[in-house]
Amino acid sequence: MDAAQLATSTQAVLLCTLALSMALGVILHATHFCTMGAISDAVLMHDDARLKQWALSAVVAIWGFAAMHWAGWIDPRASIYGADTLLWLSSLVGGALFGVGMVLASGCASKSLVRLGAGNLKSLVVLMVMGIVGLATLKGWLALARVNTLETVYMHAPAQAFVGSWLARQTGWALPQASAAAAFCIGGILLRWSLQGRAKTHPAMVVGGAGVGLAVLAMWWITGVLGHGLEHPETLEAFFVATASGRMESFSFTAPVASLLDAFLYFSDGTKRLTIGMVSVLGVVAGAAFHAIGSGTFRWESFVSKSDLARHMLGGAFMGLGGVTAMGCTIGQGLSGLSTLSWMSFLTLIAIGLGAWFTLFWQWRRMEAQA
Repeated sequence: MDAAQLATSTQAVLLCTLALSMALGVILHATHFCTMGAISDAVLMHDDARLKQWALSAVVAIWGFAAMHWAGWIDPRASIYGADTLLWLSSLVGGALFGVGMVLASGCASKSLVRLGAGNLKSLVVLMVMGIVGLATLKGWLALARVNTLETVYMHAPAQAFVGSWLARQTGWALPQASAAAAFCIGGILLRWSLQGRAKTHPAMVVGGAGVGLAVLAMWWITGVLGHGLEHPETLEAFFVATASGRMESFSFTAPVASLLDAFLYFSDGTKRLTIGMVSVLGVVAGAAFHAIGSGTFRWESFVSKSDLARHMLGGAFMGLGGVTAMGCTIGQGLSGLSTLSWMSFLTLIAIGLGAWFTLFWQWRRMEAQA
C-alpha cells in the first residue's frame, strides 16, 4: 500500500465511522438505551427490562465477533484488548470509579453524548469535565500516578487475555474454535435470560439491544477488515488505519472525548490526526440531534441548582479518571471489550456495576433520611 492508497483508505474508514456512529446516535436516542438507566431500573424499581436490552446487545456482539473470528476476518489478539498482562487492579478501581461517576452524572459517556445532541447542556459540562480529567489521566500528572501505582499491579497472561485463548490452552483446540465455543456458551446464557418474560418487553427494547450490538460489530469490521493494511508504506508492518492505539478498535467514548478536546485545543501543532474515536463522538451527537429534532423531542435543559452542577461535575471527573484507568466505559469495555470475551472487560464490567449499585443505594438512603 502506497501513501495515496493509505490516504484513501483512511478517508473511507473515517467516513464509514461517521455514518455508523450517527446511526448509533439515532438508535441510542430512539430506544433509550442506557447502561446506567438499566442498573437504576433494576436496583430502584426492580425492573430488569433495560438490563435485558443490554444483555441482548452483548449477545449480538459476542456471537458476531466469534463468527467473524471463525471466518478469519479478524483476530482478537490484534485488538486493543489483546495485552499480555492483566491489569486487574486498574480494571477494578477504574471500573468502580466510572460506575460511581455515571450515576452522579445521570448517565455514562455515551448517554451524555446522546443527551447533548438532544439539547441537554448539563451533559456538555459533564463531557467537558470528563474530557479534561480523562486527558490528565492519559497524558498529565494523573497519568504518572496511574502508571506508578495501579499499573504496577498486574498478572502475566501470555496468550490468555481472552476466555477463548484460555479455553484453547486448556483443551488444545484451535483459537477460533475455542473462542466460538466460549461465545456460544456465554452468549447462550445471556440470551436465555434476556428472552425471559419477552411478552412484557417493548419492541424498542429488542430493536435497541440488537441495533447497538450490530453497531459494535460493524465498527469491528470497519477497523479490522476495511481499515486493515498488511504493509504500511513507512514501517512495512501490518497496521490498522485511523485508530488511536494502532490496533483494531470498536466503539469507546471516554478516551476519545479527551483526545477530541486535546485536538481541538492544540490542533495547530501539526501532530493531531483524526481517529475513529474522535469521529464517533461527533457522529453520536449528530445522530441523536437528528432524531431529537425529527421526533420533536429536542429541548434545551440546564442545571436547576448549584448542588446539581456540583454533582454532575464530580460525576464527569470520576468518569474521566475511571474510564481511562479501566481502558474503557460501559460501551468500550462493557460491549466492545466484552464481545472479544476479554478477562479485563469482565472485571471492569463487574466493577462498574458495583460502583453504580453502591452510589444508587447511597443516594436512596440519603433521600430517605432527608424525607
